[in-house]
Amino acid sequence: MSDLSVNNDGPRAVSFEPNGTGYIRKNIIKIHPKVKVIFLGGLNQIGKNITLFEYNNEIFILDCGMAFPDSEMFGIDLVIPDFSYLVSNKNKISGLIVTHGHEDHIGAIPYLLNKINIPIYGTALTIGLIQSKLKERRMLGNAKLNTITVGQSIILGNFKIEFIHVNHSIPDAVGLAIHSPAGIIVHTGDFKIDCTPARGEMIDLAKFAEFGKRGVLALMADSTNADRDGYTATEKIINQSFENLFQKAGNKRIVIATFASNIGRIKQIIDCAIKYKRKVAFSGRSMLNYIAIAKQLNYIEVPDAVIIDIELVTKYTYSEIVLVSTGSQGEPMSALYRMAYSEHKKITVGPNDFIIISATPIPGNEKTVNSIINELMKLGCEVIHESMYEIHVSGHACQEELKIIHGLVKPKYFIPVHGEFKHLRKHAEIAKNMGTPSENIYVGNSGDVIEISQKGIKKVSEITLEPIYVDGSGVGDVGSIVLNDRKHLGQDGLIVSVVTLNRADKHIVSGPDIVSRGFVYVKESEKLIREARYTVTKAIEFCIAQNTKDWNNIRTKIRDDLYKLFYSRTKRNPVILPVIMEV
Repeated sequence: MSDLSVNNDGPRAVSFEPNGTGYIRKNIIKIHPKVKVIFLGGLNQIGKNITLFEYNNEIFILDCGMAFPDSEMFGIDLVIPDFSYLVSNKNKISGLIVTHGHEDHIGAIPYLLNKINIPIYGTALTIGLIQSKLKERRMLGNAKLNTITVGQSIILGNFKIEFIHVNHSIPDAVGLAIHSPAGIIVHTGDFKIDCTPARGEMIDLAKFAEFGKRGVLALMADSTNADRDGYTATEKIINQSFENLFQKAGNKRIVIATFASNIGRIKQIIDCAIKYKRKVAFSGRSMLNYIAIAKQLNYIEVPDAVIIDIELVTKYTYSEIVLVSTGSQGEPMSALYRMAYSEHKKITVGPNDFIIISATPIPGNEKTVNSIINELMKLGCEVIHESMYEIHVSGHACQEELKIIHGLVKPKYFIPVHGEFKHLRKHAEIAKNMGTPSENIYVGNSGDVIEISQKGIKKVSEITLEPIYVDGSGVGDVGSIVLNDRKHLGQDGLIVSVVTLNRADKHIVSGPDIVSRGFVYVKESEKLIREARYTVTKAIEFCIAQNTKDWNNIRTKIRDDLYKLFYSRTKRNPVILPVIMEV
């Protein structure tokens, strides 16, 4: 006879044996359920956040984001997670929970739903943004979207998930308390501690403290700003900066570039516009989309007379207009980018424009943002950016805020998430200084599969992940070989050698002709082009002398000889395409 009891240390198996008059209790054995946590993205990188929680053949997914391509990914629009593990385990998946509506958390959802149609859970704004994304792709009809509220709990298989209000640079962001058979796992999501947020309430620290008192098995916390000391400034300080800048602008038209998702900041801009009797227009597809959804869900309440269509901007004087646009990161073809390069169809900027870039450049974007600032200034615009005024604050917690969360939650184990290696490592140091033993801290990598139980935390396996590139309408059809070819073409250019041979005896009928694209300017390199023609002729004569009849072997000989010539003359290796035609 046996029974199962539960205490603070986890389940215990208890057996009972007869002793003649009844049963005696024997053999108390601790059982340590193990929960698997699988990272398909979000570790050692910024973006592409997606994590799986698995127990007894049941999986739920946390977030499903994309990442922007780096400068080496020529022609790539975005990068999404490798869904191979999910596809091969699709019958185990109970749902997808989304912490908030930023692209690095929702951007890959349409690509996942193309493979697996699963229920999705999120707060109202988050679901609204996902709806818009799916509607655009004509995928909304089959989507299983579920709106949840803060404080609500849902059951997904063996997991009970409770939603905790947090502050971030987009409304309706949540953290999670995941009640698992192994214990409570707290995931902060992207967060900061803002005592005076521009919209809504401050983060629910009491709820984090409540779980800390109950006992938290593991904490997984945002590490994006772990290398920044102090506290992240409150969003409210931006309001005073806007007040000062609206006065400074005088009779000029005000153009403000910011993140389309920062609804709180856009509300502050609108409030300032109302105070200074200016109309507000929006430019940029994503900006218009976010504003429409925020208004529909009552996250922004604005008098109708304040908002005008961008088509009507020219009907007002410069001093009567505030234009809110995308492009704070210098994104090609964004509204601010097109203004800077005089390509915007409806807005022309110049000396009468006062431009505010209300964002900090994401690491790697500094050069692009500075280029746009320079172009705007060449047009005569006055440009204000974050190094001049406090016009941007981060949406992520700095070191002192992270310490507060660690102090409240008091986890047994800690896993830093959301960040590059330097961020994860620094957050691990903070956890150690807050009292978590180093052996209870796991700094992982995307692809890691770990097990967490009351007994320990350890890596048990690793999933090989391939980056999936989205290039226009193509998903996953561009691999590393194609990217290397694009990089090669971009750096060294292309040479095409065209020659026509007689089918019977292989002698040259016409050519060789040499076409250069991105390698050398032909008119200034006539000697090199003549040498190239001579090299092709000699290569063909050599093949004829060797009685080589296979076209591929002839092409290889031409290519190899041209490589040697061009490298010896230019120390560069262009992509060489030998073309042979026969008559």
